[in-house]
Amino acid sequence: MRIDINADLGESYGRWKMGDDDAMLSIVTSANIACGFHAGDPEIMRGTAALARAKGVAIGAHPGFADLQNFGRRRVPGLSAREVENLVAYQTGAMLAMAALDGHRVTHVKTHGAMGNMCAEDDDLALAVGRGLKAADPTLRWLVMPAAATERAATKLGLTHFREIYADRSYDDDFNLTDRSRPGAVIHDADQAIAHVTAMLEDNALRSASGKRLKVVIDSICVHGDNPGSVALARRLRAALEAQGVSVKPYDAP
Repeated sequence: MRIDINADLGESYGRWKMGDDDAMLSIVTSANIACGFHAGDPEIMRGTAALARAKGVAIGAHPGFADLQNFGRRRVPGLSAREVENLVAYQTGAMLAMAALDGHRVTHVKTHGAMGNMCAEDDDLALAVGRGLKAADPTLRWLVMPAAATERAATKLGLTHFREIYADRSYDDDFNLTDRSRPGAVIHDADQAIAHVTAMLEDNALRSASGKRLKVVIDSICVHGDNPGSVALARRLRAALEAQGVSVKPYDAP
């Protein structure tokens, strides 16, 4: 078996620091880099891309709602399809430019936070996200939640995509992520996270907190970069996967 490990990085802003990107980029194989709307700024975007290039890590744009105060985790209802297309195309285009300054290539797009959760549930919203991505660069892969509206939109729009599960998040019975306000939504214990991932990989299925299963294709595993124990969890997860004979590589690596 072969798997990619991705993390949401580049989420500092100005002098404010979030996470340990240098350490995470020594563990993960793909990085989703914030594009300045929920976190990040041009210098951090460029610096994170350069560091990822030096470490052989694939990079993607990580667009979200324009919501620095809430780190992009507040739902923003009522946006038009045009507004959503603009948000995604604008941020993805910015990431393409900042990565190019240091010779790295953006390979994919993954939506952040509330935008990601909302478009996983809503086919019209997912299609708007996909159109924004496609306008920025139709060759980019879309990193989606399997069997969700985003995968359906990618297929409908003819976008190459790959599918992720979450090591450090639980799932509801509709197989979207459990809202962070609820107990148990975020998995902090590394042993629990490894068991959670291993069970899904063995079954080729999502598992909800209540025990429901949904057969899916799994290409990548996400570990969030903003949790206090992120680096330790990611390191232990990769070691556990490799001990099981799993080849950990970027999704598009030969």
